[in-house]
Amino acid sequence: MGLTALGGCNKNKQPTASKPGKYSSTTGIEYNTEKGMAVANFKKIPEGPGLVFIEGGRTVLGSQEEDVTMSHDNIERTVTIASFYMDEAEVANIHWLEYLHFIRTDSAEEFYKSALPDTTVWARDLSFNDPYVTYYLRYPGFRYFPVVGVSWLQADDYCTWRTAKVNEKLAGDGGETKSGGLGGLFKKKNKASAEGAEGTTGTAGALADGKGGASIEKGNTLPNYRLPTEAEWEYAAQALVGTQETGNENQEEKRIYPWDGNSTRNAYGKKQGQFLANFKRGRGDYAGIAGSLNDGAMITEYIYSYPPNDYGLYNMAGNVNEWVQDVYRPLSFQDVEDLNPFRRNGVADPADKYDKKGYQSLIDDHVRVYKGGSWRDVAYWLSPGTRRFMAEDSSTATIGFRCAMINAGSNK
Repeated sequence: MGLTALGGCNKNKQPTASKPGKYSSTTGIEYNTEKGMAVANFKKIPEGPGLVFIEGGRTVLGSQEEDVTMSHDNIERTVTIASFYMDEAEVANIHWLEYLHFIRTDSAEEFYKSALPDTTVWARDLSFNDPYVTYYLRYPGFRYFPVVGVSWLQADDYCTWRTAKVNEKLAGDGGETKSGGLGGLFKKKNKASAEGAEGTTGTAGALADGKGGASIEKGNTLPNYRLPTEAEWEYAAQALVGTQETGNENQEEKRIYPWDGNSTRNAYGKKQGQFLANFKRGRGDYAGIAGSLNDGAMITEYIYSYPPNDYGLYNMAGNVNEWVQDVYRPLSFQDVEDLNPFRRNGVADPADKYDKKGYQSLIDDHVRVYKGGSWRDVAYWLSPGTRRFMAEDSSTATIGFRCAMINAGSNK
C-alpha cells in the first residue's frame, strides 16, 4: 500500500524532463534523499554564446548547379537532419585573439605557437598583399573580419577550448565552484583532434568531476562546440525554412544560393541590385569599379555584412569558405546514412584505394571538406551543394570556420 500511495502522487499527471515529480514512477522511491537518486532541477539547456537555433527536418542535399567540374561528388539525395545550433557568423579575428590570450597563460608554449594562424597565407610572389600579412589578424580595424590562415586541426582545437571556457563561465555564473581552469586541456597538442567528431568528445565531461557542480546529469553544462558536419552546414545554408508554407508537408521550392532567385543580386526593395555576398565577379574583378563598387570588398568583409539567410546566418555564401567536420570522399553521398549523414575517419572507402603515393590522387584520411565559396571564388562556389577539400593541417587566406552544437535532450 505504501508503494501504491507513493506511486500515485503523480496520478493523471505524467512526469516530464523538467517536472519529474518527487517520487520515481517505477519504484516509488523518493528522489533527492539519502537513499534516493539525486535528480536536479532542469528547465532547458543553457544558451551557448553566438549560436542560433537551426530547426531540422527532411531536405534534399546535393548540387543545384551544373556540375562544371565533372566531379559528380554531391548527387542529390533525400536526408533528415536533426535540429542543432550554429554560430550566426564566422569566427572573427577578435575571437581568435581572445583564444590566444587565454591559452598563452593556461597552456604550454608549444601549444600556443601551434595555435597561431599562418599570416603568410596572404603573401603572393606576384602580388603586393604584404600589408595583410602584418595587419590582417591584429589591427583593430580587422577585428570583426573572419579569421583565416587557420587549419582544420587548429579550428577543431578552438572548438575544444571554447567548450571548456563557456562551461567554466556557466559554472561561475551559477555560483558554484569553477572547474579549476583550462591548463590541463592543452598541455600538449590534442592528438585525438584528427579523428573528426571524436576530437572534441569528453570536453564537457572534463568540467563535470562532481566537485564543481556542473555535469551532464544536472543539465547545466553545454554540449561541445564543434565544427558542423557537411550535411548540417549545407542544410543550414539552404535555409529552406524560409520558403515553406505553414501546413504544407511538401518541399516545393529549392534554392541555388542561400537566398531566393537565381541571381547573386538583391531583387527587392531599396537595396535592389546590390550583391548579396562577397565573391569574385569575374577575372580580375574582386569589388567593382570606384564609385560603384559591387560587393564592396576586395578581400574579406565584416562578418555581419550582407543580409542573413532565413535562419539568421550571415555569410553562408562568400566571404570565406568554411571548414566542416567530414573527411572527404567523392562518393560520400552514396555511403553515408540518410539520418544525420556524416563521414568520419576509417569507415568504408579506405584511403589505400586512392593512389596518393603514385601522385594519381590527393585523397587520404587527412583531407577535410570545406564549403561556401570565398572572396576569391566565382559565383559557382556560392551554391551550398558545391564541395572541395584540403589537407587538415593546411590553411589559406580563403578558408575560415564557424562552430555548431547539438540540440541536447531533444528528438527533433
